Amino acid sequence: MALIKAADIPSLSLLYRLRKLSPAAPGTELPPTHLGPKTDTPLPAPSKSFNDRVGLLRGDITSLVVDAIVNAANRSLLGGGGVDGAIHRVAGPELYDECQQLGGCKTGSAKITGGYSLPSRHVIHAVGPIYNHLSPDDSERLLTGCYTRSLELAVEHGCKTIAFSAISTGVYGYPSREAAPAALGAIRKFLAGPDGAKLDKVIIVTFEMKDQDAYKEYIPLYFPPSHQSTKNTASPEKFNGTKQTEAELDAEAQAVANELPSAPTSEPSSSRSPDEPGHIDKKQKQSTD
Repeated sequence: MALIKAADIPSLSLLYRLRKLSPAAPGTELPPTHLGPKTDTPLPAPSKSFNDRVGLLRGDITSLVVDAIVNAANRSLLGGGGVDGAIHRVAGPELYDECQQLGGCKTGSAKITGGYSLPSRHVIHAVGPIYNHLSPDDSERLLTGCYTRSLELAVEHGCKTIAFSAISTGVYGYPSREAAPAALGAIRKFLAGPDGAKLDKVIIVTFEMKDQDAYKEYIPLYFPPSHQSTKNTASPEKFNGTKQTEAELDAEAQAVANELPSAPTSEPSSSRSPDEPGHIDKKQKQSTD
């Protein structure tokens, strides 16, 4: 497994420069999320600082060399299928043993453990909601709580880099196009708050294409490009501390992108069988506490 350092994961600024992200159309407003603004809300002001410190990657979260990865866990915290099972498998049995001591976790919250055999120092286990079509407001409140609490735990434990998996968008049925705005809103609000400057990089890691497409659609609304993120032919721009021409900037940006591994083509799999401790059936139901 090829390891990926946080510094090598493309920032939003880089993705805008590579035209992997496109600015929102003029007049576009924030989506009317259930807990967020309802109508006539302008986009947040562009921030190069935020765009430099938020990254997006479609890949395997277990390969990231970061301070903390966020696992889309179930309430038992003892592992399951998909990304959850893959994290437990790579981390090794010590992660399962520590999780056993935590007494589970409420939906909408998170708990932190060591990373053990993972390249990340910590695992933050966030318990997302099973999507409730009859009460989407409750689902959004719980999902937002997962992202906010995870960021708080990262800062509390001295983490500078944190990578999120797509919480609840798998077997828990949360629509990707509703989950992405909730996640991005929580991340931006935290970065703008008193502890936001304590994080060097917040990375969004997707595995399924539907999640990647949703984030590409909504990132330009919550993290609009600054003029430094796009073409500026007026004068050379500083990149990595030195002045460079547009051609040099494009070449350097493309070189960073070329170093990344190919996007995954298959789902992560858990080594646990349904009969082993820690296996959580995909159809398991979950209360919201």
